[in-house]
Amino acid sequence: MTTHTIDRNDLKHYLDHFSGIMPTELVEIEVASLDLGDQVEAEWVPLSGISYDPRDDVVVIDLNDGALQHMVRQPQEFVVEEDNAGIHSFSIRDNDGRLHIVKLKEPRELPEPS
Repeated sequence: MTTHTIDRNDLKHYLDHFSGIMPTELVEIEVASLDLGDQVEAEWVPLSGISYDPRDDVVVIDLNDGALQHMVRQPQEFVVEEDNAGIHSFSIRDNDGRLHIVKLKEPRELPEPS
């Protein structure tokens, strides 16, 4: 398993590309921090999309056709975990040190942008 960090300047393009070509995926979202411990925010719900708004400095994760949203304000680090099968998870560290982990139920390959 390898990890790579997506530069903040490339985050919007990367997430727009991911959301534009990926089919609906089942995801689990976990938030880990010293003050909260580990909290499961969503358990195997359909991911409708994930985007980054640089103006508001927020990553928005749409779930279940927009019925639920998980927001990560002031993301400081965005790490992708993948192997030959594809992407397994995204880890997003926010300004408060909380780690938001988005796990894909099935790994997916992300084709190169055209």
